[in-house]
Amino acid sequence: MATEVRPVWQVVRYLRELVAHDQVLSDLWVGGEVSNLTAASSGHLYFTLKDAGGQLRCVFFRSQNVSQRGLVKNGASLIAHGAITIYEARGDVQLMIDFVQPAGVGAQQAEFERRKARFEAEGLFEVARKRALPRFPRRIGVVTSARGAAFHDIQTVLERRWPLATIVFRPAVVQGDEAAVSVAEAVRDIAPLRGRADRWPDVLIVGRGGGANDDLSAFNEEPVVRAIFGCPVPVVSAVGHETDVTLADLVADVRAPTPSAAAEMVAPDRLDILRRVDAVRARHDVRIARAVASARESVDRTTQVMARRLPDTAPLHRRVALHADALRHYLLRTTSEARERIAGTAHRLQALSPSATLDRGYALVSRADGTPASRASEVAPGDAIEVRWSDGSHAARVESNP
Repeated sequence: MATEVRPVWQVVRYLRELVAHDQVLSDLWVGGEVSNLTAASSGHLYFTLKDAGGQLRCVFFRSQNVSQRGLVKNGASLIAHGAITIYEARGDVQLMIDFVQPAGVGAQQAEFERRKARFEAEGLFEVARKRALPRFPRRIGVVTSARGAAFHDIQTVLERRWPLATIVFRPAVVQGDEAAVSVAEAVRDIAPLRGRADRWPDVLIVGRGGGANDDLSAFNEEPVVRAIFGCPVPVVSAVGHETDVTLADLVADVRAPTPSAAAEMVAPDRLDILRRVDAVRARHDVRIARAVASARESVDRTTQVMARRLPDTAPLHRRVALHADALRHYLLRTTSEARERIAGTAHRLQALSPSATLDRGYALVSRADGTPASRASEVAPGDAIEVRWSDGSHAARVESNP
């Protein structure tokens, strides 16, 4: 077999492409001491990272180093993120850096800061783009684990505060290697950009209960951050405890310290709404009473003036009295009708309460997983169900389905 002599450029280009497709070398954290620092007039930084066992040429372009130039100094110990490349003109191996942190910062924290800086530069955390939560949501989306306590806590708060809303639940894996993709897919599925907008939830809660930093790492991953950023409805992030801050918290429209707190943020308190209705009714009654009193005083003053100035006002006085009586009757009737309308509205609001429905003799049927079964076609023979009345509940099993 003949030996082929290859030109240098071909070998160097082959090595460059080989390195560029290596998954480790294209996403790498390297730690070392800065030496041979050169700051070019273009704003690019050229230096060497070295330790006791070796050294590596580095380039930190101006477009990446604007906010971090002060960290790169001769003798400084850094950890740097970037990709290994080969500069063809000289055949040099170099690290093309996009982010640096002082030595001593853990790799996980450094990666968090790198992603945070990158997303911030792209405008994902801009306060101006954050949306307000709807006051009276009809559909509330929830993305979390089906097995954790977070969904149970959210469901309990929503049923207590605003039972008029429908919960749209999309379960997701929230911990482990598959978590980031699972959460991102669930967020995109719950309000698909090409789906019918009338089926979207009005607001979305994304989160999980507390845990160690490693347990929450999925909510720092790029797929989750971009899925929340692209969600067409307002998103409330509820990840971990109050002291935990993730990138999902920063990109979401609102951050909640816990899943239960998120449920309280998105759902108004129906009891508070009823109190406000009562307050409006009371203010309306006061306004009507004042209007009646003012009208009465005005009529009385007019009658007195006419009695003093006219020689014979008896016929006119009787007419005024008749009009005054008619006005009183009209105002009283208007007051009574307004009170009846307000009382009817309050009665209808009270009737919307699930407990009121159960008190009238109805029962609530739910499947074994706790979701309501509102039609016979939603259960099959052999299914376990729970039947709840106003004074308690019983477990049952479907024998037949007509």
